[in-house]
Amino acid sequence: MKKKVFLGTTLTVFFFSLLIFLYFKSNENKSLIEKKKKIELVEKETIEATDEKIESSNIMEDVSYSANDNKGNEYFLKAGEGIIDQNDSNYIFLTTVKAIIKLKDYQLIEISSDFGKYNINNYDTIFSKNVIISYLNNEITGEYLDFSLDKKLMIISRNVIFKNDKNSLQSDVIEVDLKTRDIKIFMYEESKKVNIKSLN
Repeated sequence: MKKKVFLGTTLTVFFFSLLIFLYFKSNENKSLIEKKKKIELVEKETIEATDEKIESSNIMEDVSYSANDNKGNEYFLKAGEGIIDQNDSNYIFLTTVKAIIKLKDYQLIEISSDFGKYNINNYDTIFSKNVIISYLNNEITGEYLDFSLDKKLMIISRNVIFKNDKNSLQSDVIEVDLKTRDIKIFMYEESKKVNIKSLN
């Protein structure tokens, strides 16, 4: 009888000990899971903060660039802000853009736009939104300008208006060859014509 009571008591004590052990082990596991979650959250926040830092480190205020070729032509570019392209560091996205092209034996060409994309290797620049080009007594406005210093070429498109003292015209595209100083004005569709108005 004493053996049965002793065995029953031992089993009861063992059972309760096992329950207490499992309870504390479960709490310990919960605590470890919570710690792991906290660590993961801190790591995530750290990564996000690092990404923000890297992104903000790519932003430059009041940027300016200059270039010239072996024929004495010069190109100056200024922008309120520049952001390095994270996919290709050769490109910089610009805002509030102003540029000056100084061609040898020719008048200055001034360009302004809301946005731009500049290639630091070959100085090619895309100007976009509210593009204004001024030279001599002429002004060309449009929404998109592709400028290449190497090719000495400007292609203006989207809502293009060309004005001077005598005429005003509307077209789809104006192409300016800075080397020959030839200007081509055309529409995308042959059935449409360039709209020319005399201002006199």
